Amino acid sequence: QGQLVESGGGLVQAGGSLTLSCAASRTILSINSMGWYRQAPGGPREMVATKSNVGSTKYADSVKGRFTISGDTAKKMVYLQMNSLKPEDTAVYYCNALATTTESPYYSAYWGQGTQVTVSS
Repeated sequence: QGQLVESGGGLVQAGGSLTLSCAASRTILSINSMGWYRQAPGGPREMVATKSNVGSTKYADSVKGRFTISGDTAKKMVYLQMNSLKPEDTAVYYCNALATTTESPYYSAYWGQGTQVTVSS
């Protein structure tokens, strides 16, 4: 339903940088946490980074020191700054939010449509 919209993916050489953005629609009311997950071809969807509504962050070990999550759940925006990209970072990146909506007062997980990140060697 387009409740989360990502942008910023693309093709970059190894060692380069990209910034992903995610905006939540007006149907999303209260956000407990927002984050980024990724899924490589043939692989499972895995957590990359998350940020809670009190500011705490978590990172996958594989991206610590290279990726930074930022944004403000109150403003319904989250970003992922990706530096020192590696070919193994190639995947579809999905924005995620644990949130209530205009249609449901219960916190549920919502996903964006995904944005492709390709890192060439």
